[in-house]
Amino acid sequence: MENGQQLSTVTWRKSSYSGTNGGNCVEVANLAALVAVRDSKYPESGRLAVAPEAWSIFLRALKSP
Repeated sequence: MENGQQLSTVTWRKSSYSGTNGGNCVEVANLAALVAVRDSKYPESGRLAVAPEAWSIFLRALKSP
């Protein structure tokens, strides 16, 4: 990750579509040069970090028909 930046101190957020029922959710955190992604049910089990451009491309692909 970003020069040792502590992921425990960043602000993680869920989609507003996730609801409050505790279902399967993906959380994201904006870092200085990366977007971090984790599973909300298992936040300590692993994280993925990608360039903001790659994250934008991924989101556009999800939205396209």
